[in-house]
Amino acid sequence: MNVPKSGYRVFSANSTPACTELAKKITERLGVELGKSVVYQEANTETRVDVKESVRGQSIFIIQTIPRDVNTAIMEMLVMAYALKTSCAKNIIGVIPYFPYSKQCKMRKRGSIVCKLLASMLAKAGLSHIITMDLHQKEIQGFFSFPVDNLRASPFLLQYIQEEIPDYRNAIIVAKSPSAAKRAQSYAERLRLGLAVIHGEAQCSESDMADGRHSPPCVRNTSGHPGLELPCKQQAPFPGIELPIMMAKEKPPITVVGDVGGRIAIIIDDIIDDVEDFVAAAEILKERGAYKIYIMATHGLLSADAPRLIEESAIDEVVVTNTVPHEVQKLQCPKIKTVDVSMILAEAIRRIHNGESMAYLFRNITVDD
Repeated sequence: MNVPKSGYRVFSANSTPACTELAKKITERLGVELGKSVVYQEANTETRVDVKESVRGQSIFIIQTIPRDVNTAIMEMLVMAYALKTSCAKNIIGVIPYFPYSKQCKMRKRGSIVCKLLASMLAKAGLSHIITMDLHQKEIQGFFSFPVDNLRASPFLLQYIQEEIPDYRNAIIVAKSPSAAKRAQSYAERLRLGLAVIHGEAQCSESDMADGRHSPPCVRNTSGHPGLELPCKQQAPFPGIELPIMMAKEKPPITVVGDVGGRIAIIIDDIIDDVEDFVAAAEILKERGAYKIYIMATHGLLSADAPRLIEESAIDEVVVTNTVPHEVQKLQCPKIKTVDVSMILAEAIRRIHNGESMAYLFRNITVDD
């Protein structure tokens, strides 16, 4: 039995070569070999995992990057974790830089909190710890019954701004919606720059989505034959009680709070997927006098026609980390740049295995990051 001196193993749960690049970079930094395993899809698209070496009594780290086929990646992670659990691994730690379904962390009408479901599935499969990066909502950590280390990409993005953006002192940090203002403010304070916020009817934040809890009761319809009432699903609890009229929410015309004239505008967010909002924000900032526009985000999903829209827009550069593979999108749009975060993920793995404090990785990190 070939047991490594390190006492732990690192596996990749991805079946596509493009998604294993981050795992290879992490293992190179750790000075260990990537665990031998085969992950593939059967002819009927079932996921199969075959672990090719003994893991008995060892701590196992599973690195899973999330490609466009999100559901397949989730099944790969679950099947890999369960295979290691039944092979008597001591601890199974998931390294999931971009946690999928993180936007579905709130109740929407008669929907479900899918993020909570996924957390339960991972625990049931055998995971005992998760390392992730920039969760969409920090409260997601409460969905898990085991520890979650939510690392931050902000030090790497701040370093990029300082080293790669000429004359960044003439920049202004922009939040594309009021809900992103706290994160943008955190960047602005550490860079000693000004802050601007885009607000108006063109924005559609998640908090504005109807969740069904504010639906007013409908009015009884007593027209027609006396004593005959049409059915009503939502009626006032007691006859004769009238609830206050609920005013409809209406957003003001789009405005930019802050002076961006003659400045470099840097829009900050955690996820960039559908880019229509970013393109619209860039156009507004150009109209207000910004002469260069950068987008900084941790997770570059860049779905659908995102590369084409970015290439044709007023955006000068989109900077994302490699938590999600996007090499194909970079070939389609040279404006997309990548920042490597394998260093902090590798250090997190090393510290967890050695039982060291994780506080060093969160130094100078604010709550709003």
